[in-house]
Amino acid sequence: MRVFVEGVGLLGPGLQGWKAARRILAGEEPFRSASTIIAASELLPPAERRRTPVPVKLALAVGQEAFENAGRDAASTATVFTSSSGEGETLHQMCETLASEEREVSPTRFHNSVHNAAAGYWSIATRSREASTSLCAYDASFGAGLIEAMTQVVSLRKAVALIAYDQPYPEPLHSARPLLASFGAALVLTPEASGRTSATFELELLPGEEKPARMSDSALEELRLGIPAARALPLLEALARKTQSDVVLDFLTETRLRVSVNPC
Repeated sequence: MRVFVEGVGLLGPGLQGWKAARRILAGEEPFRSASTIIAASELLPPAERRRTPVPVKLALAVGQEAFENAGRDAASTATVFTSSSGEGETLHQMCETLASEEREVSPTRFHNSVHNAAAGYWSIATRSREASTSLCAYDASFGAGLIEAMTQVVSLRKAVALIAYDQPYPEPLHSARPLLASFGAALVLTPEASGRTSATFELELLPGEEKPARMSDSALEELRLGIPAARALPLLEALARKTQSDVVLDFLTETRLRVSVNPC
């Protein structure tokens, strides 16, 4: 499968937006880890902005940046959201409520708990009525999202945005499913080149014994291993370096993904 990359969004520890992160990933500036700063989207109405959970803010932030870089209308573009964690804070609060004597779950918390909450807030923010898919595949969530998004682009001949995001759980869930930090990445993928195209992706499946690409910086490699959405980092590094690369990504135990990246 072959698609064109038109826009990128990125937010993570020490990676505050694609413009700044691109220089770090290209090796032009050193990586310095820092807390991920996540702001509420100004595209949402005030009432929705107040209710927005942190993982949704993260998804909207990277999605919005990718569309700004692509110069494309988000309202007319289909989306694929993928997250291994979803909305852990809301789940934690609901579990606490159900364990209490009251056992009355807030309707707002309930609708924020569903895995497609980010897709719902996105449709409100962008006024999009295009199709949206929400996925979860544990540590393989980014790879699953990439396959889904590229398949839609190739089969439907339409632009699709891939938005991957993860947010750490609170305790005691964190001990059972530790995630290192907040991280989100977004790609606007198209079936044809445009004036904003930066590269092409060609995807194929490989046997599981293939070694996944590692980050040369040990701190970035720690992020890649510690956050499922950060499995995107080797791919983003190839885009930042603007060189032809064959990037092998983690996927399932018995399967890897190889993405051939060719700059335009």
